[in-house]
Amino acid sequence: MKLEELVAHFAENVAAQTDAIWRGEAKTGNKHARRYRAAFDKLRAQGDAGRDALAVLLKHPRMDVRVTAAACLLRHRTAEAKAVLEEAAKGEGMVPFEAQQALLRWEEGTWALDPG
Repeated sequence: MKLEELVAHFAENVAAQTDAIWRGEAKTGNKHARRYRAAFDKLRAQGDAGRDALAVLLKHPRMDVRVTAAACLLRHRTAEAKAVLEEAAKGEGMVPFEAQQALLRWEEGTWALDPG
């Protein structure tokens, strides 16, 4: 699968997970979470080229996709990822809460989505 396809797969499954959660469909949400994490693992396996490909999602129209990509890219694109998370964290709701938690884990030094 090409990098662009993996990035699209990541974004589609983040969005599908969020939508499933809003519908109260945890099992479906978990299926999509496994899929986007698998896409991220494949992108990481490509090294910085895979991470750089994922960075296009920092400007995605959906906040959930931006926040999830930013959370995954904190180590590789720290300034850009933090800016996305900080902006999202200003809001209220599930996705802003996720952004707040990613920033908190980063500051605590317990963040480990892409240990390098």
